Amino acid sequence: MVLFPSKTKYRKHQRRRVRGKASAGATVNFGEFGLQTLECGYLTTNQIESARKALTHYLKRGGKVWVRLLADKVLTARAAETRMGGGKGAPVAFIAPIKRGHIIFEIGGTNQADAKEALRLASFKLPVKTRFVVKD
Repeated sequence: MVLFPSKTKYRKHQRRRVRGKASAGATVNFGEFGLQTLECGYLTTNQIESARKALTHYLKRGGKVWVRLLADKVLTARAAETRMGGGKGAPVAFIAPIKRGHIIFEIGGTNQADAKEALRLASFKLPVKTRFVVKD
């Protein structure tokens, strides 16, 4: 149920390196608690979805969850054991570039202990270091 674009401007993107701090999306806006990244990297739609499932499974039907990122960059790959040349590989997945300090998930309508445990379980599904944050 993770969102990704139905149509993109370019079929294939250059990967680039993700560096620096997040300026946008670095504060808890919608809920009361959030999961904030402590390092840069890429998150695939599968990683985001599996973390979201872990989060909602722990919360059962209590609380509301906001996913604060969109996997809008195309990841390409070549077939294994392919010779050099022949162009860039075919699109395989969508990824979301994440900067340090970006809020990935937000939770509202639940107590702090439950939110902290739910976000801890979700963080195990992600390839970046994260921390639990509370709205100011």
